[in-house]
Amino acid sequence: MSLTFALAARDGAARAGVLNTAHGAIATPCFMPVGTAATVKAMTADAVRATGAEIVLANTYHLMLRPGAERVARLGGLHRLMDWPGPILTDSGGFQVMSLAKLRKLDADGVTFRSHIDGSAHRLTPERAIDIQDKLDATISMVLDECTPFPSSHAAAAASLDLSLAWAERSRAAFRARPGYGLFGIVQGGVYPDLRARAAAALIATGFDGYAVGGLAVGEGQAMMLTVLEATVPLLPADRPRYLMGVGTPDDIIAAVARGIDMFDCVIPTRAGRTARAYTSRGVFNLRNARFADDPGPLDPDCACPACTRHARAYLHHLFRAGEMLGPMLLTWHNLRYYQDLMRRLRAAIGQGRLAEVAAALRAGWGETERAV
Repeated sequence: MSLTFALAARDGAARAGVLNTAHGAIATPCFMPVGTAATVKAMTADAVRATGAEIVLANTYHLMLRPGAERVARLGGLHRLMDWPGPILTDSGGFQVMSLAKLRKLDADGVTFRSHIDGSAHRLTPERAIDIQDKLDATISMVLDECTPFPSSHAAAAASLDLSLAWAERSRAAFRARPGYGLFGIVQGGVYPDLRARAAAALIATGFDGYAVGGLAVGEGQAMMLTVLEATVPLLPADRPRYLMGVGTPDDIIAAVARGIDMFDCVIPTRAGRTARAYTSRGVFNLRNARFADDPGPLDPDCACPACTRHARAYLHHLFRAGEMLGPMLLTWHNLRYYQDLMRRLRAAIGQGRLAEVAAALRAGWGETERAV
């Protein structure tokens, strides 16, 4: 395999380790800020680095549309283009197969998208998805799959899984192995344990550098998501990283780490930052709320980001009420720092054998969460 993954500690099913890549090492469990279009929204690359992030995510479908994989390659690759020399993971476009269902036609060979930007037609096959990720110089590439929607019948989920497994084999065959680069398979199968088991067995037989669990956090709810993880994660190789795609809230992450997941990505912290929602050690706050208008205190006294150390809650409230772009910038920075601090605490807790204790303390601290947010 092209990537190396070493576990340093375990606490129950939870693991702490290091994933070594061509572009640097990643301490796990980790959270990957989402930089869909080669940028983490409202953040400079220096700001993302300052949060403690070691890897970011970009998206094959969106970069295929603009600026185009060939152009990115001519300009020196995604790392140079977005000033991120560290590891980059690229989603293959499989999520868009579900989320842009009205703009695509699916067949056994691949999927044809009608661009949401200008209506132009674009074709993705497993081979083309891998080629695009190669041109982007993605450190970790993902197989092209069909993200199974929820709800789906067992028959529909099985048919979708058959397609994803066929595409996974083609993706593996098309992938150009290089030292420090890797390709992850994606376990689909909806909410059905037998399908998840079949997917895991087939992907392991094909052989990948890591294994993602896809098709969750799409409406099934946390309880069902955790049930699926409990049935699926133990089937995955212990010596390979495990990635839960598109998850999630801090509570989701804590629960998934406890079940053996190593890698996460989600738009929640950045999207929330742009809409005045702050994730803090005290809970989730809406900074547009009038109760913050005269509040001189820090957003989160336990956070060392610029929003918390240099500004009052009242100022952040003012920025959002005035429509100033600095508000989303500062709150995005804070949320990403909060997520990275959370991952650091979880890694340390696993190393100390105190994950359950630390998780309980974190959850207890969220008592001020505004339920209406």
